[in-house]
Amino acid sequence: MHNWLVKKAVNRKEFQIYSFNRRPQNSPLKPSIYALCDYELLTKHNTTLEQYLQICKQHHVKIIQYRDKINNLDIQKENLKYLKNNCNLPIIINDKIDLIAYADGLHIGQEDLDSYVKNNRVLSLKLIRKKIGDKILGLSTHDEIEILEANNFDIDYIGLGAYKTTTTKDVQNQLGDKLPYLAKISKHPVCAIGGVKLSDIIDNTSYNVIGSGLFTH
Repeated sequence: MHNWLVKKAVNRKEFQIYSFNRRPQNSPLKPSIYALCDYELLTKHNTTLEQYLQICKQHHVKIIQYRDKINNLDIQKENLKYLKNNCNLPIIINDKIDLIAYADGLHIGQEDLDSYVKNNRVLSLKLIRKKIGDKILGLSTHDEIEILEANNFDIDYIGLGAYKTTTTKDVQNQLGDKLPYLAKISKHPVCAIGGVKLSDIIDNTSYNVIGSGLFTH
């Protein structure tokens, strides 16, 4: 069996060794690819999960985040199982902490924190960490204040953006050339997101988060 297809769970410590610690933020090397597997996007491009994994393999993807606003939880569970059983990459679930048992980690947005403890982000993050245990936890950030706040959280990486305009989301806060400076503030590894291309080299970041860009090559 090819190494890319070895079944393996990845906890946060292994994740740091596996990924971010091998690509320090001040590295001049091009960041690795963090693939955003948006099920709505797959449907739009008439792409199966099997075909999507082949695309990820072609681009040497290191992490996959599964986001699904369409299917019910049972179908999402099956899709996560498929991803876990057919590649050895860390699989991150977007938002849905109820599905954490089927993934290696959770990614949450700023707006999600109030759904745990309203107006208390510190306690919200503590509750999330308790629920997911030793799994990977990522948080979206958009500005200096959110990054500085995230520096005090028990998380494993931040998503930072939007870098540029994107065709899949209405971008109100475009960071552009400010993103490398903001990334340097973070004590956590930084994943650049929002209008990022496979070819982009963004200083002080560890990953290019690519969604629709995987379908244009």
